Amino acid sequence: MRFFNTAGPVRADMHYLVPPLSRVDVAGLLELVRQQKYFVLHAPRQTGKTSALLALQDLLNGGTAGAFLCVYLNVEIAQPARENVGEAVRAILSQLAGRARRLGDDFPGNIWRQTLADAGPLNALTEVLGRWSEAASRPLVLLIDEVDALIGDTLVSVLRQLRSGYDQRPDGFPQCVALCGVRDVRDHRIRSGSEAQIIAGGSAFNIKAESLRLGDFSEAEVRALLGQHVEATGQEFRPEATRFLWEQTRGQPWLVNALAWEACFRSAPGRDRRRAITRDALVDAREALIQRRETHLDQLADKLQEDRVRRVVEPLLSGGDERSFSTRDLEYVRDLGLAAQDLPLRIANPIYAEVVPRQLTWAAQSGLAHEPQWYVGADGGLEVVDLLLAFQQFFREHSESWLERFGYREAGPQLLLQAFLQRIVNGGGRVEREYGLGRGRTDLLLIWPRGKRQQRFVVECKVLHHGLERTVREGLQQTTRYMDRCGAEAGHLIVFDRNATRPWDRKIFRRDETANGHSITVWGM
Repeated sequence: MRFFNTAGPVRADMHYLVPPLSRVDVAGLLELVRQQKYFVLHAPRQTGKTSALLALQDLLNGGTAGAFLCVYLNVEIAQPARENVGEAVRAILSQLAGRARRLGDDFPGNIWRQTLADAGPLNALTEVLGRWSEAASRPLVLLIDEVDALIGDTLVSVLRQLRSGYDQRPDGFPQCVALCGVRDVRDHRIRSGSEAQIIAGGSAFNIKAESLRLGDFSEAEVRALLGQHVEATGQEFRPEATRFLWEQTRGQPWLVNALAWEACFRSAPGRDRRRAITRDALVDAREALIQRRETHLDQLADKLQEDRVRRVVEPLLSGGDERSFSTRDLEYVRDLGLAAQDLPLRIANPIYAEVVPRQLTWAAQSGLAHEPQWYVGADGGLEVVDLLLAFQQFFREHSESWLERFGYREAGPQLLLQAFLQRIVNGGGRVEREYGLGRGRTDLLLIWPRGKRQQRFVVECKVLHHGLERTVREGLQQTTRYMDRCGAEAGHLIVFDRNATRPWDRKIFRRDETANGHSITVWGM
């Protein structure tokens, strides 16, 4: 039985899959190979890069395009060597020999050790590839994966050795070399210990003809992937479930497969093929992935501690207009897959948008007292007023010390509120979040199960600018629009006053307002 793949390259005999080469311009790639060009293929982690390279290897080695000797090489094996060029090149050459042997070519295995001893690590890769190209009966094509696992002098040496033989192709060096990683090699600023300087990746590999990016699944590809499960098992995906999966993942391949795997194979109800996969099943699957802090999500969240990521993400969280990030910062965050490729600037998909504030408030959530569910009424309903009253008092007493703990200080009040409200999620409810650069606010939707229906409450957060009354007036209009869109039964507008000199008695207030037929409670903090 095939299943949804969440680890490693796809295999047609084991996995539901979007054919890897259907996601790239195959004709364009073949033209690059025939024209003896070197190129870069990059995309975020767990997007399908390795699957695409392996499929390209098979295509170039056989069938109508099989006029080449194509070898896939993963250089991640050299990562532990760090800047020890000798050990790294030894590991790479050993890996290259093993990959070639599996294709029936023993030439690299017969020469690499002696070549390394004779030429030394700074020239051995060039020599092995040159001699192999001379001996091969077909033009050599090399697909190098995980190139950004190499660092410092090791990365510089590999790039320069590939460049040094470029003029001898195709008879004396590979006809085509593809470098694959998370980032375009031109974006690497490599700290060379031996040369005591920063070296631009573009200058170390200035023979690159093109840089290609592997995108996410399209909506049609997501539907086709789910359809393979339906065809194989007869288990239906309800239309609203398919739509929810697409909206939550925006086609990010690992997320698509992970949500579907969780709902169809890991969940006990989902393993009953007579039961259709519903939207609620995928909501539960989404929460399970986030709660388990799956490696894919955890690795992405770990990047939030980097300054260049913080400079991009912090104004998104606060909703402010001020930005301190550079074009390089934004390119880096987009290359990670954390930010969407198009405008407006935003987190790439709703699942990542949920992971970001949860990760940043993880320590705060752990530090808050886990009392009984005092915020639940006798009828099982969510008492939002009591919850916000408690937060208002907590914010007055503890915000100064708590905000010092956040690396994202400008978004600190919004993050502290979300950490406080996380108890709703822990109690069985949900918090849905919308935020982005220049929005002027952060939108929160609290969803609480009450019997057979859901309660829905909007909580809008704004930072005080241009005077209190103007801020409240703008906030009321924004809150009513969000309430109408979400079908919320009540709305709350929180105004954070960041003026450290203003006394708390002037910051703290609560008043009821009416806007566009909606009753909204305004909270000052």
